[in-house]
Amino acid sequence: MVTRFMRARASTLESVALCLCLSLAFALSAAHGEEQRINRGHDPFFQISKAIEGCPVPLGPLETEQEWLADSHYRIERGNSCWIEGRCRLSNAYLYDKEIAEAVQRRLAIINAATQWRERSTLWLTLQRRFIYVQGCIAPGFDKQTFLAELAKTADVERVIDDTTTNPRAAQLPYKTREDPDRPVLDPGN
Repeated sequence: MVTRFMRARASTLESVALCLCLSLAFALSAAHGEEQRINRGHDPFFQISKAIEGCPVPLGPLETEQEWLADSHYRIERGNSCWIEGRCRLSNAYLYDKEIAEAVQRRLAIINAATQWRERSTLWLTLQRRFIYVQGCIAPGFDKQTFLAELAKTADVERVIDDTTTNPRAAQLPYKTREDPDRPVLDPGN
């Protein structure tokens, strides 16, 4: 025989369990929302080589919403300034990035014989406002200057930024990593 007391107690336990579940779900979604990093600007980011094992994956253009909002004014200003100054045919420097991504693939195929970048590096490229950020690891003795100079000859590229290292296990790297995005970087090229 179920008494009124037993029903009230079961109802109370169900309410407590429901509150705990909702609290946990809210806490997890809030934590996930704060930490979620995505490519909000749709900037091209891709790996071009895999020769050096253990090279930390760059953070690339992944940002939290807070980081995106903090950078939005500067992104607009930087994007439009080249057109205002008469240095760009398109109204925003970021509009070039998809075209540059295609052109850089063709350029890389041509320069591999001279630089051997495929065999001597683990690299990622981020393209933002006509800049190419080269991030990752290179072998000691790799002719980085020739590689970067050849990459800079890609159509519509304004600047190539070197964020590479010869020591993938260094305490500080020249770029932020996906594994530890808040770790300080060592003299980034930008």
